Amino acid sequence: MRYRRFNLLVACMLLQLIHISTSFAKDERPNILWIVSEDNSPLLGAYGDTYATTPNLDALAEKSILYTNAFANSAVCAPTRFSIITGMHANAMGTNNMRSRNKIPAFVKPYTYYMRAAGYYTTNDRKTDYNYATADIPKGKIVTYQEWEAIDSKLWDKGSYTDRQPGQPFFHVYNIQASHESSLHTPLTKTQHRPENVSLPPYHPDTPEMRQDWALYYDRVTQMDSLVGKKLAELKAAGELENTIVFYYSDHGGVIARSKRYLYDTGTKIPFMVHVPEKFKHLVKHKMGSSTEQVIDVVDLAPTLFHLAGIDSPAHMHGHNIFSSSIAHAKKYTYLYRGRMDVRIDLVRALRDKKFKYIRNYMPHRPNGQHLGYLWRAASVRSWQQACEENRCNKIQQRFWQARGPEELYDTEVDPWEVNNLVDDPAYSNVLLSMRVNLREKNRRYKDIGFIPEGELARRTHNMTGYELVRQASFPIDLVIETAEIASLAKEENLDLLIKRLSHQEASVRYWAAVGCSILKSKSLPAKYALIERLKDSSADVQIAAAEALAHSGYVKVALPVLMKQLQHSSPMVRIHTANALNEIGNKAKPVAEALKAMVKSMEKLKAQGKLPGENYLLSALSHTVLKL
Repeated sequence: MRYRRFNLLVACMLLQLIHISTSFAKDERPNILWIVSEDNSPLLGAYGDTYATTPNLDALAEKSILYTNAFANSAVCAPTRFSIITGMHANAMGTNNMRSRNKIPAFVKPYTYYMRAAGYYTTNDRKTDYNYATADIPKGKIVTYQEWEAIDSKLWDKGSYTDRQPGQPFFHVYNIQASHESSLHTPLTKTQHRPENVSLPPYHPDTPEMRQDWALYYDRVTQMDSLVGKKLAELKAAGELENTIVFYYSDHGGVIARSKRYLYDTGTKIPFMVHVPEKFKHLVKHKMGSSTEQVIDVVDLAPTLFHLAGIDSPAHMHGHNIFSSSIAHAKKYTYLYRGRMDVRIDLVRALRDKKFKYIRNYMPHRPNGQHLGYLWRAASVRSWQQACEENRCNKIQQRFWQARGPEELYDTEVDPWEVNNLVDDPAYSNVLLSMRVNLREKNRRYKDIGFIPEGELARRTHNMTGYELVRQASFPIDLVIETAEIASLAKEENLDLLIKRLSHQEASVRYWAAVGCSILKSKSLPAKYALIERLKDSSADVQIAAAEALAHSGYVKVALPVLMKQLQHSSPMVRIHTANALNEIGNKAKPVAEALKAMVKSMEKLKAQGKLPGENYLLSALSHTVLKL
């Protein structure tokens, strides 16, 4: 009996020791710091850029895992931040267009929801630009601080250390705006990088403004680097450096024209490094001071965060833990997407592996160089446009302002600036076919909501999300995508099929059929009567697309009244779509020039009085159109 009691006592003690050990392990969870710079490609010494001055990040890279194939899925901030905070592809959720406030399903939670539930103290240094609405936030309102324990520019010390409970791990996001695009709008009084020493990309003309903006941008990157050093010094002074896993990455590339907002590597490839202290090295699969060619992207950040925090990732997330040893989680491709950027509507999807980039332009009649008010604040892009208008640009430099082909293929190892399109090179036909097939599959797998025009999406999602819409058995999302693929090829032999689909019961199919006619321009003349019928369509987006196609075919008189009517539509997305169509038809809009000028003048007056909420985008788009007439 005494022996049994002794065994029972030992067993109880062992159980208690196991409990203490488990609790201790939980208390020893790592702090996690994300240092996030804005709008910069891997223009760092650590990535071999000899013009860059980035001593702090170069030193961090020497004791980190350096990722040489890291990407932002979208080349602009808000859609990218959506993917970061949800672990979901923005185009699969209806949040891939810049400055959209579409609702997402309730089951999709921000990573802060899981981190806080696991006991982490979560803080964020100002940035909450997530591009979506939730059930408890009205459409049009931005998701902000309710996702965080504390959010303020002064909360790094107080929020991350003092306010948390004893032994409570923290997760902090420190955002650095020094390298943001806006930094080009304010010259520095003292510059470190000399314009004459800039090595320009082949697509940029050699103008004084271009050289100055490139040099200024490198100066801003140096400022960003100094802030990284300051933050790491604060972490060390607080005695937390050896308890904290430190990430550094950029939200996307940028910022000189043809980088930010575009799916070339200059817009999507990002610097990315992770430093893991000795006590937590068992959580990762690479040694500190090493580099890896592993393909990763920002949709992987949330699952990776959960791995480090000891949290199971939700099954719905599209991303994967980048430290996983599972072959199933290893990416062959990063999946990239571009939608509306401010006022300019576009739709581009792309794949990138370790070597090749495949880009699919679904609106190839729209040039890359569509006028964007914010982008045009930079003197460099204005000088580029002027140089080409004055015939001082070569063919490579002119392409930015010209219609695109439906497909682009680049070997990024031999052509890092992506200027030599290999689509028509038979030596790369197998690569082209493979990437084409894989991109088609991904668009369909994610039921890409970006293929639905925004006005139509808004009309159809009053009582549901876009995610739910495309999953209805009656919604033919695959046919919508297929019609966009056919339309964008600009092949005259497909016109009969496009005419047939102009009468399809689904509005988004009719829309892409009409867009296909616009791409064909005068070659779509046989579609005249079918397009005229669509001017009375139940969908405003279809009406606009049909009117644009008719204007290109010479039927301006029937097209312009429809476009002017849609400028008064209740939906801001419909009004922006209309402004894009008017801009695209150019001089054909001259009969309504005076009416447009009067509208712009009235809007400018309201703006001056502070009475133009939500219409600045439309004013920007129409102002540029009026200047051309």
